[in-house]
Amino acid sequence: MKKIVIVGATSGIGLEIARIYKELGWRIGAAGRRREKLEQFQSTAPEQIVIEEIDVTRDDAVEQLHHLIEHLGGMDLFFLSSGIGYQNRALDTNLEQQTVKTNVEGFTRMVTAAYHYFQKQGGGHIAVISSIAGTKGLGAAPAYSATKRYQNTYIDALAQLSRMEKAAVTFTDIRPGFVRTDLLKDGSYPLQMQADYVARKIVRALQRKKRRVVIDWRYAILVFFWKLIPERLWERLSIHT
Repeated sequence: MKKIVIVGATSGIGLEIARIYKELGWRIGAAGRRREKLEQFQSTAPEQIVIEEIDVTRDDAVEQLHHLIEHLGGMDLFFLSSGIGYQNRALDTNLEQQTVKTNVEGFTRMVTAAYHYFQKQGGGHIAVISSIAGTKGLGAAPAYSATKRYQNTYIDALAQLSRMEKAAVTFTDIRPGFVRTDLLKDGSYPLQMQADYVARKIVRALQRKKRRVVIDWRYAILVFFWKLIPERLWERLSIHT
């Protein structure tokens, strides 16, 4: 039986992904900060789901991840859905630093741990939720935009490293647009998608082992045109969300 570990499985996209893989018959290692939410999900299929309380910003997160993998009986697919972000036009330093701590430090901690595990195992699949925000810096959310660009570039570098080291690790960088989850509670965003719809798109991309995917076609078009806008013009745009 195939095994997936999902970090960030207590709500939003991560929870919807977990539900789909449960229906597909995979063994699931569900992780997140809110134990009560993990236990609630585990109660739907106790023999199929194991859980672990993991905060990616803590130094013991890697130890907890290895404990979850051992309890699960191995790992074929690692899915990282943990992340935070804020509109922060006032540049509240605490919000910016919290975003960096989760989306850069926590992201790196988890992804490198998964990479080392698959390297020793002889192969595996790492998938991460980044964002289309990494394509261009959004003035309303500087830290979020920058950390998502970091994630995009980090996965690009690891994909190259995997080939250099012949590690047989597959990567999928998932870049959604605006998804109706708790992450968007601080603003009114256009073209919002439902989490279950996004999750279904993601699972199809994972089954095909796509290297990079923008969810959905509307955002794919948007990103295409974003990239064509010269920097000088982009800086003069007033983008409100």
